[in-house]
Amino acid sequence: MDDHRDTETQRLNLITEKVIGASIEVHKGLGPGLLESTYERCLCYELSLAGLKFERQVPLPLVYKEVKLESGYVMDLVVEDSLILELKAVERLMPIHEAQLLSYLKLAKKRIGLLLNFHVPVLKDGIKRIRN
Repeated sequence: MDDHRDTETQRLNLITEKVIGASIEVHKGLGPGLLESTYERCLCYELSLAGLKFERQVPLPLVYKEVKLESGYVMDLVVEDSLILELKAVERLMPIHEAQLLSYLKLAKKRIGLLLNFHVPVLKDGIKRIRN
């Protein structure tokens, strides 16, 4: 059991590293100040180049007492069916942004998510890793 968990942790870490590298590449090319959707499209291109599978704008239904409700929640990107990416282009990340990603992680039953804010001078300062 521990070996499987260690292997899964290593896999998630590798995916996370590749995603952060791709995100930095996008930020280097575009800089801050653009729309979130622009960063998303460019990041998808970089993820493709990195050989990562991903889904964009993934609906996230809410299950309440065995009832599946269409909630209107949409995850920006899900990479390798494991890592949720929530993209922002805001002045600064707020606790509500972290809470949003944590809620997505819980609802989707995923372990790790990245909150990426492209509206910063250096992207490293706009990355927050959230664990469920």
